[in-house]
Amino acid sequence: MKAFQSTVLPTSKVSSRHLDRVAVVYVRQSSLRQVTQHQESTKLQYGLTERAVALGWPREQVVIVDEDQGRSAASALGRPGFQRLVADVGLGRVGIVLGVDMSRLARSCMDWYQLLEVCGLFHTLIADLDGLYDPAVYNDRLLLGLKGTMSEAELHTIRQRLYSGKRAKAERGEMAQRLPMGYVRRPSGEVVKDPDERARLVIAMVFDAFHRTETVYGTVRYLVQQGIELPVRLTHGPSKGELNWRTPNAATVRNLLHNPAYAGAYSWGRRPTDPRRKQAGKPGTGRTSPPPPQWAVCLQDHLPAYISWEQYQANLATMQRNCPQIHGIARQGPSLLAGLLRCGKCGKRMAVQYSGLQGRLRYVCAHEWRSHFGPVCQTLCGADLDRLVEDLVLQAVEPAALHVSLQVAADLDREQQQLHRHWRQRLEQADYQVERAKRQYSAVEPENRLVARQLERDWEEALHARGQLQQQYESFQQEQPAALTGGQRTAIQDLALNIPAIWHAPTTQPVDRKRIIGLLIDHVTVAVVGVSEQVDVVVHWQGGHQTAARLRRPMRYAKNLSDRQALTARMLELQAHGQTLAQIVETLDKEGHRAARGGPLTTANVHHSLRTQGLTRKQRPKSRHAHDQQPEEVPLREAAQRIGMPFTTLRNWISTGKARGRIAREHGHTLVLVWLDEAELLRLQRQHQAPAKGKAAPLRVEEP
Repeated sequence: MKAFQSTVLPTSKVSSRHLDRVAVVYVRQSSLRQVTQHQESTKLQYGLTERAVALGWPREQVVIVDEDQGRSAASALGRPGFQRLVADVGLGRVGIVLGVDMSRLARSCMDWYQLLEVCGLFHTLIADLDGLYDPAVYNDRLLLGLKGTMSEAELHTIRQRLYSGKRAKAERGEMAQRLPMGYVRRPSGEVVKDPDERARLVIAMVFDAFHRTETVYGTVRYLVQQGIELPVRLTHGPSKGELNWRTPNAATVRNLLHNPAYAGAYSWGRRPTDPRRKQAGKPGTGRTSPPPPQWAVCLQDHLPAYISWEQYQANLATMQRNCPQIHGIARQGPSLLAGLLRCGKCGKRMAVQYSGLQGRLRYVCAHEWRSHFGPVCQTLCGADLDRLVEDLVLQAVEPAALHVSLQVAADLDREQQQLHRHWRQRLEQADYQVERAKRQYSAVEPENRLVARQLERDWEEALHARGQLQQQYESFQQEQPAALTGGQRTAIQDLALNIPAIWHAPTTQPVDRKRIIGLLIDHVTVAVVGVSEQVDVVVHWQGGHQTAARLRRPMRYAKNLSDRQALTARMLELQAHGQTLAQIVETLDKEGHRAARGGPLTTANVHHSLRTQGLTRKQRPKSRHAHDQQPEEVPLREAAQRIGMPFTTLRNWISTGKARGRIAREHGHTLVLVWLDEAELLRLQRQHQAPAKGKAAPLRVEEP
């Protein structure tokens, strides 16, 4: 307050038009910590009320705007007080705006110059501890603009200085970060694995479960089914530092798998903020997840590791492959190429369709239809394509069959050992809780019954929890399969030598086949040749190798077959040599010809092909009309088309007597003939166009 009294106030800039409006004192501090701990700055800003009174404003006309306490001035977004101030200035309600310095109002030149422009347009003064300014005057506006630029530059300088210090410390691996579960920090600052043996085992089991299931939700399902809880060290509260066991969830497991600390790497800046994605009114923080080479700091072999760096990168690739935009997660449907199949014409991923009661599989590329109601790019039967890819995969995995069988047996044994070890550790911890409760009860004085009763209840609860855990462990042992014997190991090795038998076994689930195919194949490209049965298939294996093949798909119409003309010519040639239909079918079957739907040719197929050529002994009738058809009689569909009405309606008229018609039969065909001379045609047209009973005729408006 004394500083205000000793300052010479240039009141010559204050006029009556300023005093007729209100004076606004803008109060703001950047963070809640400053608001609670830097009280002097708050008192200094609220003291500007006396400055406004000294300049001539009545105290009741001084308005304090302090809604922006604890908010940064880097942007006007999220500052309702500043936005209200600019609005009131634009409405001509404010005569002067007072602040300690320009950084209180804005540290962004965009917001600052907007305020100056509005203040200069509506003759609003600006005052700080250094003086009084009129934005409408050039010299004052130049000085205010310079102060705003310095305020913005100061913000960037402070940020850059702080960021440089943090990065320099992070590059040495000394920037302290919140440790993930499974790690603790010693008083010396060294990061080590959790001293609790059970906590370390659970972390290892999480990575092993993901290696088997290859999905986050599959890992969570396994942990929950086995009753495995995750170890969490409390970071605040009265129990800070103690180990707490919590039920696993998908978000926690996903973050655990993404954290490079478990691979022994110290990272900093692995989730930078993209300002283009961080917009007001939209959810999300704007953080991105670039690959490890784009992290600000990544120091490998800096922390004790649970897994190798190669396994960590493989886990990231697996989770990326599980995204729906790429391959997707293997599901229970019979389709083997869901998420792997690409259209060879447009390059888009093809969808899976199951139709009919039997769930017939088809692959369809319908992106244009779903987006713009355009034509379907291509579609084909999925069973034949799956069989082709299945044969290629089985050929590829045969050399590694024995190694896979031995690895499977070792994985089964290791999983059983881990589960039993986990249960033994839980029982050991429960025993410790029982002994601890017993010691506490024994240490209390017998006369202190208030405390003794509570300790006795704690002891009983610990004993009850220990008994329940023992029962759960016994149930677990009964449910688990016995260890593999020597004969069972030999049987597994024998089965591995016959991979197709395992592949087609009823116990092998479709999801298991999909996982194997997903590990071997990156994607498959298919392209139908025209409208024929020929399909070009290219299998893109993991690693870049490609295998091309030609597939024959089933066709509905024989006329679309690529070898239709050659097949018909061969039929005619065999008939010319005097062969019967059965002999022609036998010859064509030996030559490898197939029917349109992919099955063997039949005498009906050959008879139909020859009949369409007019070369069978039983000639096809030239007309389906009866031999006694009159010139005025017309077939039903043709009559309905000439009248301009649905043929079903015309058929109903014939049955009710509104139209003349009869049924003619010849050569096993049934034909409805309608009497339709000129007079009958006009009558039926008028009757069809006449309005129905009970409905008014449409209003006709004639132009003058």
